[in-house]
Amino acid sequence: MVRRGLLLTMLLSVLFGALLSAPAFAISQLDAQLDKNPVMLGESVLLEVTADSRLPANSINFRVLDNNFTVMVPSVNQSTSVINGDVSHSTTWTVTLLPKASGEFTIPAFTVDNVSSKPIAIEVLPVQQGSGKLRDVFLQSKLSTSELMVQQMVYYDVTIYFSGDIQRGSLSEPQLEDALIQQVGQDQEGTELIDGERYRSITRRYAITPQRSGEFTIAPPTFTGDVIDRESARQSYFARSRTIVREAETLPITVQAQPANYNGDWLVAGLVTLNEEWQPGQAQLMQGEPVTRIITLSAVDVAANQLPDLNIELPDGFRVYQEQPQVKGAERAGRLVAQKVITSAIIANTPGEFELPEVKISWWNSQTDRLEQTVLPGRTVQVQANPDLPAPVTIANESAKQDAGPATTPQQPVSNWRWNHTSSVLLLGWLLTLTLLIWRQKKAARHPLHSENSGGQKYDSKALRAACLTNNKTAAREQLLLWARHQRILNQGSLSALSQQIGPGTFKEQVEQLNAALYSDSAVNWQGDALLQAWSDYQHSKQQITNKAELPPLYPE
Repeated sequence: MVRRGLLLTMLLSVLFGALLSAPAFAISQLDAQLDKNPVMLGESVLLEVTADSRLPANSINFRVLDNNFTVMVPSVNQSTSVINGDVSHSTTWTVTLLPKASGEFTIPAFTVDNVSSKPIAIEVLPVQQGSGKLRDVFLQSKLSTSELMVQQMVYYDVTIYFSGDIQRGSLSEPQLEDALIQQVGQDQEGTELIDGERYRSITRRYAITPQRSGEFTIAPPTFTGDVIDRESARQSYFARSRTIVREAETLPITVQAQPANYNGDWLVAGLVTLNEEWQPGQAQLMQGEPVTRIITLSAVDVAANQLPDLNIELPDGFRVYQEQPQVKGAERAGRLVAQKVITSAIIANTPGEFELPEVKISWWNSQTDRLEQTVLPGRTVQVQANPDLPAPVTIANESAKQDAGPATTPQQPVSNWRWNHTSSVLLLGWLLTLTLLIWRQKKAARHPLHSENSGGQKYDSKALRAACLTNNKTAAREQLLLWARHQRILNQGSLSALSQQIGPGTFKEQVEQLNAALYSDSAVNWQGDALLQAWSDYQHSKQQITNKAELPPLYPE
């Protein structure tokens, strides 16, 4: 008897467990509801959809709400209950909606297996000043300007206002297609009186640089956090917290294209300056003694990687050893400032008076909306002769000797044997000299000389490979220029100058792409693998040309 009861209990347990674990897709009811209606613009509303059956999580598509709402990721909860032997199942979807505009909208009916919910009319109220309604948390955003040029930096400020206590929270970044976005400085805290209520505030600033022209809308940042529930705080010492989601308003911008007649590097800034410093700062230069010239390019409302190279020229009679330019950026009073410092060692070879040409840069003034030029004026320098240097050797003109007429010494008979002997010796000396030159050229090809670099940096093929494999644009540029000086392709200059020195081909294209990526930053997804392969192929082809070079014939036909 006991054994039969035990078997019956086990059988019922198995059947009950199978009943609970079995999927239930038969649905007879689908309900939808909002946690509040109407809702104020900038506030979130919770949409809850419940089915009386266990359904897959993807049974409802909430993307149909994208036109009027920002739809957060929905959460799904499934439950099973047994009451007096009756088993019931339910599936609940909870999704947070953020209205994009004020007005009256309709949450459409959702349908699952021919069972539909009822549509819901929702009213979104605009934010009105002086309404007298105390809001716990809300966001406001603003732009420094809504009309700008392509690659012009605009500042986007978002402020979180809150009247209660925020336990924790996070703020997402604004979004804009094909634009560089970075935070500027630290968050600023303060207080502000709005509608007769004192609010605390946290302001965060972003710098946004569009990379193409057109009409755009900046997707606002979203704040998600936990705040203390005021009602529970009044009734109990242990107050509960609740999760809130708030969003700022969307802002439109108009980005104009670069003028069609503009030539050169495109730079948009609020201010551009050029300054120079000489070390030591004497009025005269001494022949053969080095001096240091430091030129500083500064720009306001510009990222450091947007600064172009400068065209710095010197007259004949000067040797120049330029270091790698130092580029840096900083934040000053809520605005970004970028600087490029170009340091050169200059040695005057010839005494006299020389005119150093001016250095200029063209740029678009974002404050006046017109093209401008910043010029570093030219200057006259005096180079004093160095008495410690040896005087140049003067070669006498052989024609002066020829004008003196023939010599009066009587001619001696010339021996043919002496002439043949002398010719043989000269021929042997010429062959030895030619052999020595060929040997030195082969040795130089195997061990190229390192070009002089005032910065102390040397070309390293491993560093170039590492920069390409890690997609480090700045390091790849530095190593390519060091390689060019190492190979005596360039004495100084930029990637643009390097691309002009090498022949057409894949390597030239990759160098130009790297140069473009350096002035487009994260908008251009530069990959260093292609540059590394093109550089290796270029090296291999040059080596083959060197190996195929043959000694010219002694007696050409």
